[in-house]
Amino acid sequence: MKISHRVWMALAALMLIGVYFVPIWSISMEAPQYPEGIGMNITVNNIEGKSENDLKNINGLNHYIGMKPIEPESIPELTIMPYIFGFLILSGLVIAATGKRTWILYWLGFFVIVAIAGLVDFYIWGYDYGHNLNPDAPIKVPGMTYQPPLLGSKQLLNINATSLPHIGFYIALISMGIAGFTWWKSGDEE
Repeated sequence: MKISHRVWMALAALMLIGVYFVPIWSISMEAPQYPEGIGMNITVNNIEGKSENDLKNINGLNHYIGMKPIEPESIPELTIMPYIFGFLILSGLVIAATGKRTWILYWLGFFVIVAIAGLVDFYIWGYDYGHNLNPDAPIKVPGMTYQPPLLGSKQLLNINATSLPHIGFYIALISMGIAGFTWWKSGDEE
C-alpha cells in the first residue's frame, strides 16, 4: 500500500482509542415519576447512570417489577471489550506498518463479527433481564415482560424506554468505513 493508504489505516485504528472515553450505547427512560428522564450509558468497560443517581433509581424501579439489579461488575463482557478494542487498535497499526492490503479485509471481518456478536449479546442480556423476573416482585402484571428495546423506543408500563447508539458506536462505524475505503482505494495500486 502507498504511504497515504497506510496513514489512513493507522487513523482508522487509532480513532478507536476514542471508544475508551465515550459511551457506545445509551438507554433513556421517561416516566411521570421522572419527568426529567433517567438513563444509563454503556461504555467499553462499564454501565453508568447518565446522571449521578440514575443507575440506583433504575435498579430501584427494576426491583419493583422483579428484574435483577444491573451490576456492571457482574457482566463479563465489560471486562473483555477493552481487550477486543485494544486488539483492533494494535492489529490495525500492524496492518498500516506492513502495508498488507488483504489483512484489512480480515480486520474488517473480525470487526463486523465482533459488532454483530455484541448486538446479539446485548439483545440476550436485555431478554434475560426483562423476562427472568423474580416471582415475589411487588408489582406483577400477568404476561408482561420488561425487555428494553435493542434499538428504538418501547413502552414498558408507564415508562418509555429508548435505546440508541452513542458516540463510541459512531467512532467504530467511521473507523470501519475508513478501513473499507482504504482497502478499496489501495486496490488501484494493483
